[in-house]
Amino acid sequence: MIRFDEVSKHYDTHTALRKVTFSVEKGEMVFITGPSGSGKSTLLKLIYMAERPDEGNILVSEWDTNTVRESQIPLLRRNIGVVFQDFRLLGNRDIFENVALSLRIRGVEEKELKARVFEALKSVNLRHKTENYPDTLSGGEQQRVAIARAIVSDPLIILADEPTGNVDPDASTGIIRTFKDINAKGATIVIATHNRELFRNTGRRLLKLDFGNYTGEELG
Repeated sequence: MIRFDEVSKHYDTHTALRKVTFSVEKGEMVFITGPSGSGKSTLLKLIYMAERPDEGNILVSEWDTNTVRESQIPLLRRNIGVVFQDFRLLGNRDIFENVALSLRIRGVEEKELKARVFEALKSVNLRHKTENYPDTLSGGEQQRVAIARAIVSDPLIILADEPTGNVDPDASTGIIRTFKDINAKGATIVIATHNRELFRNTGRRLLKLDFGNYTGEELG
């Protein structure tokens, strides 16, 4: 489903990733872990092609990101849902419209759009908040809206960048439980986090980074 082969990414003043090789199988839920600045966010950006590698090769489903043209990137991203640490919800739109946005951009018919938005919000236990605006929700609720937005298009892959970084411990537990439920339905999930409590005793694979170097894996 996802494969990195000797992937490096350089910026002007430092190397973010250095000859990283790993793979994630279809239907897996894995954690990318390491201290802040270890390259976790860069790795996710390479998967959804916000960045391109300077060296090496990346396969995402059937896509070879080294040969994908700029015009094809939106097609690749239709298969990927992304959950950001800072939520990135639109404050001037209610929760329904925040979740519906990507479907509206793609021209999904209104009846189907409503059904998919309601189902996504139901899956994160926020079906009753459709008419609320983001600033009326707690941090944990806002993050769950961001998850609903990521899954509403039924993507093959879901990427989450420090998804519990701005919420309290109780909300963090609920968010990880939500990801497990989504994974159980078949989605491949990659979660980047430096918080060891999120993956402790989960039995999931941990792919470890240390300042740009891939240092191996272990089970949570």
